[in-house]
Amino acid sequence: MADANHLKTLRKRTRAVHAGTRRSQYGEVSEAIFLTQGFVYDSAEAAEARFVEIGPDEFIYGRYGNPTVAMFEDRIASLEGAEDAFATASGMAAVNAALVSMLRAGDHVVAARALFGSCLYILEEVLTRYGVEVSFVDGTDLAQWEAAIRPGTKAVFFESISNPTLEVIDIAAVSRLAHAVGALVIVDNVFATPVFQDTLGLGADVVVYSATKHIDGQGRCLGGVILGSKHYIRKVVEPYLKHTGGAMSPFNAWVMLKSLETVELRCRAQADSAHRIATALETLPGLSRVIYPGLPSHPHHALARAQMETGGTMIALEVAGGQDAAFRFLNALKIVTISNNLGDAKSIITHPATTTHQRLTEEQREGLGITRGLVRLSVGLEDPEDLIADLSAALDAAQKGAAGA
Repeated sequence: MADANHLKTLRKRTRAVHAGTRRSQYGEVSEAIFLTQGFVYDSAEAAEARFVEIGPDEFIYGRYGNPTVAMFEDRIASLEGAEDAFATASGMAAVNAALVSMLRAGDHVVAARALFGSCLYILEEVLTRYGVEVSFVDGTDLAQWEAAIRPGTKAVFFESISNPTLEVIDIAAVSRLAHAVGALVIVDNVFATPVFQDTLGLGADVVVYSATKHIDGQGRCLGGVILGSKHYIRKVVEPYLKHTGGAMSPFNAWVMLKSLETVELRCRAQADSAHRIATALETLPGLSRVIYPGLPSHPHHALARAQMETGGTMIALEVAGGQDAAFRFLNALKIVTISNNLGDAKSIITHPATTTHQRLTEEQREGLGITRGLVRLSVGLEDPEDLIADLSAALDAAQKGAAGA
């Protein structure tokens, strides 16, 4: 088996299969699930010593760590190029811990305004409730970042590709502005995936993922992960999480660990299909806009090409005719599934204004470009020609429905 130093010289696809592997005395090929809450010690003295200092392959309690969870953490850290990682119970647990663990009353955070609804809740409701000042900016406007970031700003937070309107943030430029005042750069990289973008290499200090999405990739388990420096993960994040209980279960960690073996193959196939589908949809009637970072028509196409290997697996569509037409379109689909998840092997579509972003006011949604006609499509592993035919037929049905109304 390749050792840690040798693994660092290998490519992502190889690391996604082998990194972090721990074998028991039985020499199993597939990683074992250590489904246990606690661990035993040879003596009282050994227990005392472990509570003083945990060794590199020692464990105390399920909230603090577990061999299966550690394998997932080591593997995703290797894939991301991070020093360390901490796995969490969900993606939102990761976002919450990444921010709350490092902030205190009186601290200042700058965040992009275009965010997933639950991320906005943490910034607008949770952090401000405890005395943290939060400034929101248009994430694509560097002048707004520069004006908002000030001496004493502790952190900046944004989605590298925003949910659901697929705005692309200039990670390197925002990182330079933040680092000039000593602020930590925390990036939610779910849409770009660990496959397509070197987020830490672009200047970010911390990367968070909802492992529920592309990392699992098959709609089975909740999970999240925070990646960064060893000091940040072990001295800042770990104390917060081990006392507040947001740990990933060993079973979910095993699912995620096995999913990492195929994450690059799945995501590349999905991104290839997404590009074909987005290109085809641009030619179809019934759509006001097709938003996909891999298309030249996307306003941040050049930046997306500079930061990412592909345009990703997500497409946003503006259905002409507003919510009624969007609902007719969704209800006419035969292959694509209506759900609010993403990154799945199955293609999934949702209407953000009435689901993921429904808690926002109409004015807030309009300001973010989340119109009543906007739908978000997560492209799966089906044959892209079948998906194009399904989407085309549903658009046709939506238009005919409007004509007959």
